[in-house]
Amino acid sequence: MSWRLSVPLFAFAAFVGLAAYQLTQPKDDFVQSGMVGQPLPYFDLPPAIDGVEGVASGTFADGEPRLLNIWASWCLPCIAEAPQLESLEQQGAKIVGIAIRDRPEDVAGFLAQHGNPYTHIGRDDLSEVQLAIGSSGVPETFVIDGQGVIRYQHIGDIRARDVPILLDELEKAR
Repeated sequence: MSWRLSVPLFAFAAFVGLAAYQLTQPKDDFVQSGMVGQPLPYFDLPPAIDGVEGVASGTFADGEPRLLNIWASWCLPCIAEAPQLESLEQQGAKIVGIAIRDRPEDVAGFLAQHGNPYTHIGRDDLSEVQLAIGSSGVPETFVIDGQGVIRYQHIGDIRARDVPILLDELEKAR
């Protein structure tokens, strides 16, 4: 067999072997964020709706840990997590929201229909804060300690099984 034929054949065999190896490895659902342990970047967002304060990075530096929930009215998983956010609020969690690429009337309609667990809601029309804190999409929730440092990141909608985990992470952030 000539070397011209054996080099591509060897390369193909190596690729198939590597692919087969990767398929046998256990699935890892956890995405490690590079922002956990880092302070929030500076931001100052206007209110998403009338009557609710906007959000600034300084909101998180008063000594009290909070949840920071990245969401949108057009996000179906955000609807699914709404009851869990209400449960977290009822159990004493302070929750700050950032509405991503949303219109005030849509935010107001969402909150009227699904409840408002937020103490503040900022409007991030260009997803600048969302990207700066390492959020990959909506919904996503962060535990922020009282000095404004990101301590935990929950990717995706909050399910009932996640509520005790988030409450525990809030307690650890004290």
